[in-house]
Amino acid sequence: MMDFLGVGPDEAIPLFSLVSPSPPDAEYYEETVRGVWEHKSEVDGLIRQAAENWRLERMTLVDRNILRLGAYEISRSGDIPFVVAINEAVDLGKRFGSEESGAFVNGILDKISEITNKKVRP
Repeated sequence: MMDFLGVGPDEAIPLFSLVSPSPPDAEYYEETVRGVWEHKSEVDGLIRQAAENWRLERMTLVDRNILRLGAYEISRSGDIPFVVAINEAVDLGKRFGSEESGAFVNGILDKISEITNKKVRP
């Protein structure tokens, strides 16, 4: 919503609550929305670095923002294992994106986990 409307979390969070029931973990939801927004430059940089041959601006709105959420959780959230962040993002891609979104999201977030040294390479 923030990407599409060009608004920040102070406007988006109340707007979203008008069309969606309260999230199960409101504290996590708000913290994550604000965190992605505050670290958007860093998160987008990770996505650009990992997404070879894909410009961020050319990605679908859904894929781009699922990647932002996943990249934020991998790089900034110390209490969420990278595998969980990737799996949740892949599930979101499959549910809300295109037929290829799950695989697309998985590949880019896997690369981000390597870039951020969250994934131990064999």
